[in-house]
Amino acid sequence: MGGPAVELKLLGCAILIGVVQLIWAAGAARRQQNLQWASGPRDEPMPLTGVAGRLDRAFKNYMETFPLFAAAVIAVYLAAKLGPLTVWGCGLYVAARAIYPAIYAAGIPLLRTVVWGVALAGFLMVVAALFL
Repeated sequence: MGGPAVELKLLGCAILIGVVQLIWAAGAARRQQNLQWASGPRDEPMPLTGVAGRLDRAFKNYMETFPLFAAAVIAVYLAAKLGPLTVWGCGLYVAARAIYPAIYAAGIPLLRTVVWGVALAGFLMVVAALFL
């Protein structure tokens, strides 16, 4: 009737955020690491610096949290524990993770930490719903 649950739609948004971050980080890396190196075996590391390095680290950080978030959303959905807590939790996670790479790339450390904390709080709200 109304389509997928809001939480599942937000999970879809989180997937798209990951794809955008991947493309953004890879594009920045290729501007710094030439295509010849990138298309080769990459036996010798070529560290990223500056914005490219920050975007790479932001994407790696995303990949550390996203699987946990996805599992939590699927768990609350399967357990029929959806409600305002999970909608707000998913919304906070997605919104914070959407702006996190730009803040990280801009080199704003304190705000970056606050935004990461908001994403964590949103994720924990989703997990908490499993126990309520």
